[in-house]
Amino acid sequence: MDSAAARGGYRGVPHTADLRVEAWAPTREECLAQAVRGVCASFLDVSGATVVRRREVDVRADRDEDVLVALLEEVVYRLDTDSEVPIDAELAPVDGGVRGVLWMADAGALPVTGAAPKAVTLHELAMTRGTDGWTCAVTLDV
Repeated sequence: MDSAAARGGYRGVPHTADLRVEAWAPTREECLAQAVRGVCASFLDVSGATVVRRREVDVRADRDEDVLVALLEEVVYRLDTDSEVPIDAELAPVDGGVRGVLWMADAGALPVTGAAPKAVTLHELAMTRGTDGWTCAVTLDV
């Protein structure tokens, strides 16, 4: 694995009428954090964002894929209810999920670059551990 893959990252994948994000990292928790970053960067320019709030999260589910969905549902919920988006995430493993912090920015203060996500779908949802670390892929309705 090259050094960029070892650190982790994300990319948007073309998908008809939806938003699809793939992420990768050495650990499950960093892969989840990369997915959060990828979703937010897909519709806002977060490069100059300023943190306005720290939100603690505790996400529990039976399967890793369900942890991913629940975490991204929290992102969509905070966007809809508080007009905030996480510009960074620090996650740690706990029994049955993750716990951590989302560093939030005011979505209204950021340049819009695409359609905002409305819901997380289960279509082609994946979260897997491989020899080089973790990868995930998720589709969101926009």
